[in-house]
Amino acid sequence: MSVTTVIGKASPFDALQRWLPKLVLAPTMLVVLVGFYGYILWTAVLSFTNSSFMPSYKWVGLQQYMRLMDNDRWWVASKNLMVFGGMFIGISLVIGVLLAVLLDQRIRREGVIRTIYLYPMALSMIVTGTAWKWLLNPGLGLDKLLRDWGWEGFRLDWLVDPERVVYCLVIAAVWQASGFVMALFLAGLRGVDQSIIRAAQVDGASLPTIYLRIVLPSLRPVFFSAVMILAHIAIKSFDLVAAMTAGGPGYASDLPAMFMYNFTFSRGQMGIGSASAMLMLGAILAILVPYLYSELRGKRHD
Repeated sequence: MSVTTVIGKASPFDALQRWLPKLVLAPTMLVVLVGFYGYILWTAVLSFTNSSFMPSYKWVGLQQYMRLMDNDRWWVASKNLMVFGGMFIGISLVIGVLLAVLLDQRIRREGVIRTIYLYPMALSMIVTGTAWKWLLNPGLGLDKLLRDWGWEGFRLDWLVDPERVVYCLVIAAVWQASGFVMALFLAGLRGVDQSIIRAAQVDGASLPTIYLRIVLPSLRPVFFSAVMILAHIAIKSFDLVAAMTAGGPGYASDLPAMFMYNFTFSRGQMGIGSASAMLMLGAILAILVPYLYSELRGKRHD
């Protein structure tokens, strides 16, 4: 029987089997293209227009970006992002690594402890922000509780202090994310060849030395991935700020995402809001592109 005859007798179900995955994925691809990349492109266009309450397509060039650079509130939000992001990433990494090393010792009830540390990650940022807003509220939280117990000189009024309110955001964000970092590093530690550790122990190396000089340096990809994820969370943080401080007092705890929302939807300055959104996108790409480049370069050399 010829090849032509065999192809001609192919069942319609064979064609359906070839096209079914494409048909299933087509709606998802359409939603991603329109609802994600399409709106990114639309936001980029609006950032070069004089849009206010409603979109306008009168081209004004870089005028909105210049207005953004002259806005004091934007610079406060950018400074807060540097403080918040730096402390959030650094403290989360330190706590996450320490917890992972602790659990790597095969301690008793490891599963229970791991679940407790991971539980905050199951909560939304809105819930986290609301809970910490109550805890740090000077009128009803830890401040009032300790003073009622007799610590009259105790003060924890950071939530209403413009100079310290951003640290309240750091506390809440670290509480939620450090368990996730712990899970990443614990998975990496469990993948380390135990023969290397045993060889170091035979040579007389102490446990801290083994982790600091042998184990943790071998987890460089995990460190890199954790930093990328935490930086991405920090840059787009909105719900935590909205629930915990709403950018206040005044706009002392503003972050770029909160700035973008307020100017776009509350103040009716869609052009400057779109410009701030594009700068946020640029910051995220500045983090993701080197990461993707290093990953692809590593795969080419493998």
